[in-house]
Amino acid sequence: MPRDVDSLSSFELKMLVIQLLGEVSTLKQTVAELRDENARLKGQKGRPDIKPPSKPSGMDKASQPKPPQGPGRSGGTKTAKRVIHEEKIIQAIVPPGSRFKGYESFVVQDLVLRPHVIRFRRERWVMPDGRTIIAPLPSGVTGHFGAELRRFVLVQHHQGQVTVPRLVAQLRAVGIDISKRQVMRMLICGHDEFLAEARDVLRAGLATAAWISVDDTGARHKGRNGTCTQIGNDHFTWFGTTGSKSRLNFLELLRAGYSDYVINDEAVAYMRGRALSGPVIARLADHACRHFDTAEAWIRHLENLGLTDLKVTPDPVCIATEGALWGSVMAHGFLRHSVIVSDDAGQFDVGFHALCWIHAERLVHKLEAFTEHNRMAQKKLRGLIWRFYRDLVAYRTTPSPRRRTQLRRRFDRIFTRTTGFVSLDRLLKRLRANKAELLVVLERPEIPLHTNGSENDIRCHVTKRKISGGTRSDPGRDCRDAFLGLAKTCAKLGFSFWDYLGTRLNIQNQRPIPSLPELVRQKGLAFNSS
Repeated sequence: MPRDVDSLSSFELKMLVIQLLGEVSTLKQTVAELRDENARLKGQKGRPDIKPPSKPSGMDKASQPKPPQGPGRSGGTKTAKRVIHEEKIIQAIVPPGSRFKGYESFVVQDLVLRPHVIRFRRERWVMPDGRTIIAPLPSGVTGHFGAELRRFVLVQHHQGQVTVPRLVAQLRAVGIDISKRQVMRMLICGHDEFLAEARDVLRAGLATAAWISVDDTGARHKGRNGTCTQIGNDHFTWFGTTGSKSRLNFLELLRAGYSDYVINDEAVAYMRGRALSGPVIARLADHACRHFDTAEAWIRHLENLGLTDLKVTPDPVCIATEGALWGSVMAHGFLRHSVIVSDDAGQFDVGFHALCWIHAERLVHKLEAFTEHNRMAQKKLRGLIWRFYRDLVAYRTTPSPRRRTQLRRRFDRIFTRTTGFVSLDRLLKRLRANKAELLVVLERPEIPLHTNGSENDIRCHVTKRKISGGTRSDPGRDCRDAFLGLAKTCAKLGFSFWDYLGTRLNIQNQRPIPSLPELVRQKGLAFNSS
């Protein structure tokens, strides 16, 4: 330590303070351990062993300010908002001479659940030319089951996670004459409008979102293991189940239902970024055909160019296909200025990419430390990371160029240190290599620092998998993904899934729910303009 402190620069003084704080922390820990050891030798109790929380993501909640307390619970306020369907007057037994002072209200909520069978007697007329005219059924009547029953089945199965056998038993118990096959048909048949709306929700979200977060989980389909991918943000959620979790698969999902392949400037830039050779890129970019409607047409094009015969690394067919898919995503106006936030899974590393801080810290948290020195180094580094994380949260509220520069330098000081814990030092080097993706928030403070939203969204799919297993048909898979996504989107937009289904199934006297894709588009545009 230099004796002449006045001769040190500002940076050297800061480094000296950091060094002294570390030494003070070490001395405090040593003194505490000696006290515990002294107490143990005297037969006294030492300090209680308080273990850190098992889920480091709880630190994220602790770093956020608590919302203000709302007004206390008041049954009267809620009762005033309820619609009274029936009113009964209860008479009291009173002695002679009593005076009537009005009524005291007591509201009881109940549920009417019983079969309601309707026989439609449709008029039949025979026209002079011999043709027969039959009066049409009312709107919303499809088959021999009414819209209310269909709504109940959809809500119970998709939002309530009730299995088909239990749903059949439940309906039969209340007096509905129905079979398992009929329930299955209600769940997977005739839902093209819902599937289209779920697809359009994804398109609206990708076209207007400032950011999206993504995640995936295992899924079973037709007896085989697959992957369900979640895409969403604060305004929408979409699920798609496929057979793999590759980057090709993710790019196909980002096309949002389109099936074309496009070679444009974005596609060429993608191929160059993935180290595809210049001559191969030139063959694709200079060819007259740059748009292909189907996968078959694209593969034939690659064969004609001779790319399928090349046996080099990286695989030119794979990289070229990824580039053409990314070109299609850009051509349809998706993710033009959006940030993709992920947990560092390789398949999500496309476009403007940012990483989740919770997953980054979790790598440090999960390291096995076998010595006291290693445990102390791990604990100290976790403290530094979480303090840095809290400052990033504060920066999102009041960003500034000066603060941005300070946080970049602080990141370097944290992740360039050498602890002597070999595994931890290797991990620090790995995290330091991800600096650009971890600090995207400095340039785009509107993005989240984690993927907790995606993990919360995809939990309903995990629950469905645990309860119901997998799907056996493509319509069943598509309907499950679509309705789970629509239910999540309704919740994010502040609508009841029950009311949403009532509107789409044309149930009378139902609160109208507008188009979800249009609402998602408006939310995205309003967020971007704010």
